[in-house]
This record gives sequence, C-alpha cells and structure tokens, in this order.
Amino acid sequence: MSKRVRTAVFPVAGLGTRFLPATKAMPKEMLTVVDRPLIQYAVDEAREAGIEHFVFVTGRNKGVIEDHFDRQFELEATLEARGKHPALDELRKDLPSAGRTSFTRQQEPLGLGHAVWCARDIVGDQPFALLLPDMVFRAKPGVLRQMMDAYEETGGNVIGVEECAWEDVSSYGVVVRGEGPDTGFRIDGMVEKPKREDAPSNLFISGRYILQPEIFSLLAEQTKGAGGEIQITDAMQNLMNQQKFTGVKYEGKVFDCGAKLGFLTANVVFALDREDIRPGFLKELRALDLSDQL
Repeated sequence: MSKRVRTAVFPVAGLGTRFLPATKAMPKEMLTVVDRPLIQYAVDEAREAGIEHFVFVTGRNKGVIEDHFDRQFELEATLEARGKHPALDELRKDLPSAGRTSFTRQQEPLGLGHAVWCARDIVGDQPFALLLPDMVFRAKPGVLRQMMDAYEETGGNVIGVEECAWEDVSSYGVVVRGEGPDTGFRIDGMVEKPKREDAPSNLFISGRYILQPEIFSLLAEQTKGAGGEIQITDAMQNLMNQQKFTGVKYEGKVFDCGAKLGFLTANVVFALDREDIRPGFLKELRALDLSDQL
C-alpha cells in the first residue's frame, strides 16, 4: 500500500524576470489572477487534494509570501469593526492552520531541481507533491486531486500532463506514453523540448508532480543541465530506472501565468467564471471597440 501524500512543496524563489518591472519589488507568485495571488491558487489546489503540510522554498525579497499565509490582526480587527464579515471569513478560510506551513531558503538560483532539494530535510522520507505556482489550472476536481486518485491506485511517481499543439512541443518537456488509460498510463520516458519530428507525443509536463523521496539523493548528485541549472527532469529520468512513473491526462486546462499571454488569458477566463464579476465584465468587454485589433 502506498504511503499517503501529506506534504506539498512550492518553489517560490524565482526572480520573475519576465514580468519586470512589476516584479522588481513584489514576488511574481503574488501577482493576482482576478483577486487571488498565484500562490493561493496552488495552495487551494493542494488543500483540496488533502495536503496537510505546505513547504515554501523561498529566496530574497519573498517575505511577503510568508506574511500572506500568516494572520494580520490589525486588518482582521478593522474588517470586524466595519462589519465586513464576508471579507474576513474569506481571509480566515484561506489561512492554513498553525504549524502547517514551513519556509526554507534557496540561496542561489540554481534551478528547479535544486529548489526541490532544498526542501529535503522538511519533507523527510515521505512522498510529496510538487506544485509550480506559475501554472494555474481551471479544473474540477483540481488537477492534484485527480493525480492523487491515480496515485492511490498505482503508487510510485505521478506526473500531470496536458495535450499541446504539435507545433508547440519544442517549448515543453513531453512524455513517452506507455500503456494505460488517460487517468493513469505508464510513462516510458521524457524528452525535454524536442523538435516536432522527434517528439514521442504531444503530452507536456504541466507543473504538477507526486514524487517519491528517493528523488532527493539523485538531486544531491545531479550535475547542471539545460541552462546551467539543476533540472528536476534529469533527476526524474534517473529515478525512472528504479521506480514506476504514471501519467495523468487530467480534465482541465492550464494557464502558464509565468508568461504574460497566459497570465492575461487566465485573468479573462477566471473573471468570466465569477458570478459576481461576469455580468459587469462582459458589459465592459462588449463596450470596447476592438474591431481594428481583431
């Protein structure tokens, strides 16, 4: 029987250079899709999937993330005094309970694999989920919940994947699909940013993982790969020689909010999903004269 996944790791040490100057003094993970920070979407998804311990791998100028997941007594007192109970309830609902969050530093920008390795002592000898906050999903149930369902059946390591256009495969890491249904198929390999003619599939790895703790010892010995960084994909390929990897083609859609186009698209889509915003937002969109731009 597989060990239950109770811990999730969130790498939040990146510099956010693609969003400068907005991210000069503010972490990119605190950029908002409608009115919720990117990191909150990832934490909400993890909580829905049953995660109990949230580990944030931070860097310099990321203290606001820690503050976001702490109580702000002055703000709560002001909302209480002004009778703004819905806003107060929302803040309290989003807050993990005491002792459920941990923060560790990645002191140098050495890559995603190195960021994950920095969480090794907190995670310990247990399987864990890895969520990249840049990747925001529109999915019900959440993508990690769908992956947890597969993990309960297969154990091992689980990766969430989504189809992309074949002409876009060179922008992603894609998997070699083995036997099994969309809800849990064997992964026989991974290829990082292949040419279209060399791609084994158009199923790209979209920032959600369930990994076994043996990944840490491999990351400790991992040499620098693409971009001169320690890559999690390289360590996963090595782990694949020892353990099973399962792919889940989840129901839903990902928005890469680490890129401007994905971020702007997510804001439109999530705004239209909100009953309190949709009518007014549609009215404003229809009032815009965009005929010369479409």
